[in-house]
Amino acid sequence: MDQTAATDIPDWGPFGKPLFDEPGTRALSRVGVVDVGSNSVRMVIFDGAARSPAYFYNEKVMCELGAGLSETGRLNPRGRERALAALRRFQNLAVDLELPGLHVVATAAVREARDGPDFCDQVKAETGLHVEVIDGEEEARFSAQGVLLGWPGAYGLICDIGGSSMELAEIGDGQVGRRLTSALGPLKLRDIKGGRRARKAHIKSTMEHLRDQLGPQRDRLFLVGGSWRAFARLDMLRRGYPLNVLHEYRMTTKQVRETIKFIEKNDHEKLRSQAGVSSSRMSLIPYAMDVLARLIRTFKPKDIAISSYGIREGLLYEQMSQELRDRDPLIEASLFSESKDARLPGFGRNLYDFVMPLFKSAPPSSVRLIKAACLLHDVSWRAHPDYRAEVCFDNVTRANLGGLKHSERVFIGLALQHRYRNKREGNRFAPLYDLLDEKGQKDAEILGKAMRFGAMLWMHNDANMGRLKFYPKKRELELYLPEAAAPLFSEVAEARLNSLANALKSDTRVIIKG
Repeated sequence: MDQTAATDIPDWGPFGKPLFDEPGTRALSRVGVVDVGSNSVRMVIFDGAARSPAYFYNEKVMCELGAGLSETGRLNPRGRERALAALRRFQNLAVDLELPGLHVVATAAVREARDGPDFCDQVKAETGLHVEVIDGEEEARFSAQGVLLGWPGAYGLICDIGGSSMELAEIGDGQVGRRLTSALGPLKLRDIKGGRRARKAHIKSTMEHLRDQLGPQRDRLFLVGGSWRAFARLDMLRRGYPLNVLHEYRMTTKQVRETIKFIEKNDHEKLRSQAGVSSSRMSLIPYAMDVLARLIRTFKPKDIAISSYGIREGLLYEQMSQELRDRDPLIEASLFSESKDARLPGFGRNLYDFVMPLFKSAPPSSVRLIKAACLLHDVSWRAHPDYRAEVCFDNVTRANLGGLKHSERVFIGLALQHRYRNKREGNRFAPLYDLLDEKGQKDAEILGKAMRFGAMLWMHNDANMGRLKFYPKKRELELYLPEAAAPLFSEVAEARLNSLANALKSDTRVIIKG
């Protein structure tokens, strides 16, 4: 078989030539960033296709640098010690991993504390790391760029809540618009005197001031930050939601209100344990949910989405060319995965061309999923044959991929299951199928069975592997094979074609042409 690399293929149709192996993009294939926040200090090392990076390394230390800042005006002494220890460790890891350097940014606590500059000087002296202290508007911009990394076409309002501050930013048409910062972080709210009544009055007043500056915001609300992710886990627990993936998790304003009541009525320690939320994070939930309740009441978003991408991903996005930013993160990641793991890199494009006659009327939102499935159809071939179908489904539904709704994860997962197994009944993933409507499940089955059959016609990348024609009204499926591919149409291949025809409720006709 011809092992032509995916990047050597000149024509990639509507998706463009992959960029992950371009010289400028390769420089972003291993990038380390550190976020010194008011509540935690985290290092992330991104790896792989920069447009949809994998997390090569991800470590967080809960330091609470901003605890007590409102009263003392200084960083929490114990938190400062822990943050310094974390940064020493991160710098040593970066050296051992031969990273070109670490990009370190500090947010609200360090920028507001009287001893913030002294802390940065100490970090420089002890580790050699330069800490860039960013203001609130810049923090909001980076967080919004992180969301754009995951959703290139996203529009709406970003809300990033940290320990000591909360940032808002508008996004639309791939751009970050107006940006605002406020002191509505849980650590700050915890220090307000007068109990919950005083705290809620302060939140209401601050939120109305933010609304007056931003104006109406009736689009999607994207929630960024650890406290929001913890709240989403509790919402999943209440709803019995089957897919434990936070990125692109959706909530309605009604569901948010119901979860707030659920938290208020139940034992927090029990909820924390069941939802997998840390004790330190759970202690901030009461303050964060008061902010969230007022946020949705003030801005009235049409729906709410959780983003696992934020300031750290925004720092990576900052370094991307516009050409790379404009790419679909799902397709770029799928191309990278195929080039790295498939037995025949480049065949996914042939397979895509082969199956598309079955989906002539598919909208662009579905076409990209079909493309991704074809690129990923063979990347799990090393798994044991008895488990390939499950491995495929598990990988794609839980993978760190941007630009995918939960229902779209299930669509690709089901298609890949049917790529390796004729039937999907009787496995542990059945509860997830209902995240996809009945038509989506049927289309995924058809796609999977088409890929299962098409994979029998493996030929070198520039060969004519044949083509399908489907006549929905007549319920006829035709296969046109060139003579060179005819020997590949074996008994097993014929059985797979018939299985595809059964899914389409069609008769088959095979035509071999010289």
